[in-house]
Amino acid sequence: MKRLLVLVAASLPAIVAAQPSAAPAAASVDRGRQIATQVCAACHGEDGNSPTPANPNIAGQHADYITLQLAHFKSGVRANPVMQGMSAGLSDDDMRSLGLYYAQQKPKGLTARQADLVKAGQALWRGGDMASGVPACSACHSPNGAGIPKSYPRIAGQWADYTYAQLRAFKSGERGMDKGGKDANGRVMHGVVARMSDDQMKAVADYAAGLR
Repeated sequence: MKRLLVLVAASLPAIVAAQPSAAPAAASVDRGRQIATQVCAACHGEDGNSPTPANPNIAGQHADYITLQLAHFKSGVRANPVMQGMSAGLSDDDMRSLGLYYAQQKPKGLTARQADLVKAGQALWRGGDMASGVPACSACHSPNGAGIPKSYPRIAGQWADYTYAQLRAFKSGERGMDKGGKDANGRVMHGVVARMSDDQMKAVADYAAGLR
């Protein structure tokens, strides 16, 4: 699978360049659909509903957030060899087009898997943990997990495994602590997750998966 992703990433510039576009200088949903279905679908599904927990669901994600993350992958602010290769051949308008396309797709939604984690996850989501100074997740990602456009991503219905992996990345500094300080919200998340236990991260991730 990893070899396939590397091959796709290597051919991305040619694929993108070959895409017909009535208005190549402007972002469009049609342009985003062309790139998404021919390049991104292998990992994220044609409509942004990922078939595997290793890759995030991005259907219904905020357009600005997707565009920003692609720019971060391309520049190396967010370290991920596969996504850096995938984004290398994308222009700014290509990235905006992908954001527009995925924002219009409908999330299929998931369910929480572990009942014993739901109660703890719900408590953290709604009220945080005053004892350790962890703020409520809902303050930035909204009560229903829809997030706040341009600032904080939608994580409702996200694979729990993926959310947990990202929380661990924030905590370790692997994500959000780039030397240039360009990932401002990532630094905020690093500070928040630094106060969370592993069990708390797992609980929040599982709870968020079941939000609608």
